[in-house]
Amino acid sequence: MSVKVLKFGGSSVADADQIRKIKAIVEADPERRYVVVSAPGKRYSGDSKVTDLLFMLWAQIEHNIPYDALFDTIMSRYTSIEDELGVDAGIRGRFDEIRNKIEKGCTESYIVSRGEYLSAVLISGVLGYDFVDSEGRVLFDARGRLLAEETDAALRQELAQHERAVVPGFYGSSVADGRICLLSRGGSDVTGSLVARAADASIYENWTDVSGMLMADPRVVDDPRPIRHISYMELRELSYMGASVLHEDAVFPARMSDIPINIRNTNVPDAPGTIISKGGDDNSPEIISGIAGKKGFTVISIYKNMMNKEIGFVRRALAIIEDQHVNFDHIPTGIDSLSMVIESSELEDKLDDILAEFRHQLKPDDITVEDNIALIATVGLRMHRTLGVAARICTALADSGVNIRMLNQGTNEINVIVGVESQDFEKATRVIYNEFIK
Repeated sequence: MSVKVLKFGGSSVADADQIRKIKAIVEADPERRYVVVSAPGKRYSGDSKVTDLLFMLWAQIEHNIPYDALFDTIMSRYTSIEDELGVDAGIRGRFDEIRNKIEKGCTESYIVSRGEYLSAVLISGVLGYDFVDSEGRVLFDARGRLLAEETDAALRQELAQHERAVVPGFYGSSVADGRICLLSRGGSDVTGSLVARAADASIYENWTDVSGMLMADPRVVDDPRPIRHISYMELRELSYMGASVLHEDAVFPARMSDIPINIRNTNVPDAPGTIISKGGDDNSPEIISGIAGKKGFTVISIYKNMMNKEIGFVRRALAIIEDQHVNFDHIPTGIDSLSMVIESSELEDKLDDILAEFRHQLKPDDITVEDNIALIATVGLRMHRTLGVAARICTALADSGVNIRMLNQGTNEINVIVGVESQDFEKATRVIYNEFIK
């Protein structure tokens, strides 16, 4: 029998009604054998996510502020669900264990990880599945970096002992000292992908509160078309530019084993969602797969005559921003020019120091700085087989009165990025969408 791995996000485990939906989804297909869960999300506008409450709890513990009221609030989120569903998952006993850990001394990561831990305990009781803790199975090195191969081996060994199980997302433990380690926010997507790889799953179903991905941001483009099928590579490009339905690091474990990812909607379980796979959809009539972008970039442009003859010029320039712990997003170049496109938030109070070092070490003829730049990525595997895609983008923007401040196309030709002034971002996105999607 094939194995399907499911991950349910915070909105899907927010209350008893949502967990009933999970139970119906899981029981509708006997191949759905392993479930990964997040901590409960918001139940309504103005509500708090449990993970945010746990961060607040840690702050109170750390500063010796009485925390009983907040602790009880968090406990009631779980016990009310347990009571409403009529199951005995032992949640109150688990909170006794957590309080004991707090009194003896524990880490912030331990406290924050309990959101997913308790979700998994609760949902394993609801489903009648085994509970498999991520601690000791999702493994990190002494510096808190995920150990992918060691994790795969540990998960494989454990899952082989359980026909059906629920696994908490977001955390694991260090092989050095056993302490709890966290993935980045949204990291339960990554746990789901790791479990899918270890279970040799036929598909990884990622259940959330949207029916898959859209070809553009619906806040910018009216009623954008859904994306039915997309490649891992295209998803990576779109995620990097802000299309955040799935944690971008979740792609890699599934991709290593060529496991398709299906983005599904817990609230609309019959919707097909979006399939993410190695090859995407070669039968699609669309040239592009999606458009994504974001504001808030600064462009630093360095001009120096005969720059191309100066060995090591780019290396020295990059070393300067590295010394300031600043990442760059793009580096368009010319014969005598080098531009660095950097998220403005990365620069903060570092810009003056960076410019001073550029002038001291590189001896440029001129440096200019432009902020309020937005980047828009047009992505599609079929673009590399189609003549004139970049020309169509440029012409459409020019005809609409949008000035292009930067143009960059990767050598794999699946992504064309344009830089425009932030005030033109929404207009430019709509123009590009309408150029390709009729």
